[in-house]
Amino acid sequence: MAAVTVSQLSHLDCDTICQQLGTAVTNHMDIRIDKRSEVSVRQQLAEQIIFLIATEKVKPGQALPSVRELARRLKIHHNTVSQAYKDLARRTWVVRRKGSRVVVRSAGERAEQTNGHDVDDLINTTIRAARERGYSLQALRERVRTRLLAEPPDHILVVEEELGLRRLLQQEIRTALRQPVDGCSLSELAVQPGLAIGALTVAGQYVIGDVDRLVPKAVPAIALAFSAADEHLDLLRRLDRPSVISVVSVSRAFLRTARSLLAPAVGRHHVMRDFLFPPDDPKNLRAADLVFADSIARSQIKHSKVLEYRLICPSSLEYVRTAMKSYQMRLP
Repeated sequence: MAAVTVSQLSHLDCDTICQQLGTAVTNHMDIRIDKRSEVSVRQQLAEQIIFLIATEKVKPGQALPSVRELARRLKIHHNTVSQAYKDLARRTWVVRRKGSRVVVRSAGERAEQTNGHDVDDLINTTIRAARERGYSLQALRERVRTRLLAEPPDHILVVEEELGLRRLLQQEIRTALRQPVDGCSLSELAVQPGLAIGALTVAGQYVIGDVDRLVPKAVPAIALAFSAADEHLDLLRRLDRPSVISVVSVSRAFLRTARSLLAPAVGRHHVMRDFLFPPDDPKNLRAADLVFADSIARSQIKHSKVLEYRLICPSSLEYVRTAMKSYQMRLP
């Protein structure tokens, strides 16, 4: 490839460059749309992008493809993509940058916009950046010893606005780590910041910036990464015969995301039903050929073919375990 001089670069078509960059990003976004599904194309697109962000397959600070590039790839109308992006921006999953770029909101972005520029905020940002690069808390221990002098937390606090999702996060952490776990909503924490005293606070990465500015600076909040659903999608795609697929969860947000994520794999070949647990009539689940359930519903469902989906990815749970252990090592 011939070298390009600065003078030549100044004459390149900027739109073409942006389009090429957008295509590279798009190729890493595994999005599948079924126009025949009962779930609207806009909802399928928005919820699948949210899932990609929540599972960190699309990273904070990463630019999404342009509206027209994504519309061309998925063979849908560009207005549909535009509306989905607006919905994601309204729900604070993404932000708009100069040049009409749509970017995944970074963890501490909102905190930075609310005068979070003191030394402790910079340290919190450093710890989070180190984690994203694979460093453990132990590796940072000597360099941040002054931050580890506070009283160690004796329990974990889960911050999540939706009650059902909060219950799921609490259950999975309690089961995996054998630690006391409490929970509250972001609005409750904002009114009563004392809820975070004595706790190691955890929350989804999509809200971590808002949570972190409400907790004691000596014990910064930890972002939880969600698991991918590759196993569940692969199983659906391998089903040869038409089947009835049921999704069961204590969380309405879980059901909404699952419905949009599974819709392209279900298509018109299968029938998908979702149930808020506990269902009004448990007999309805018996008609299902396959049941996808969250970790709470799974333990109480009596069905021969149940596949459990655990929200928190194992590496994220291990990081919380390591952080808790590191704090507790300071006990006399």
